[in-house]
Amino acid sequence: MEGDTAVKIFIHNSADNVAVALADLKPGETVEFKVDGESRELRVRDEIPYGHKIALRDISKGEKVIKYGEVIGEATEDIPAGSHVHIHNIRSLKYR
Repeated sequence: MEGDTAVKIFIHNSADNVAVALADLKPGETVEFKVDGESRELRVRDEIPYGHKIALRDISKGEKVIKYGEVIGEATEDIPAGSHVHIHNIRSLKYR
């Protein structure tokens, strides 16, 4: 992994399948991160504003979205790795 080494995403828990953007992310950009000490790279697919979520891996429709090591919702469509995860593609399970 070479180039810009600024931390651009934050993962709360190693069980998470989403991370939080610590900067505005642009499509085509590659972000580097570590999970359980293992370095990884992720290609950004969508514009992701600061503070919003990015999928760390492919998330299938109906699969639980995990942040803080906790289920925060369910995918309403397939969400490819590197995609913006927000109200347009997840729903809360709190009021089911």
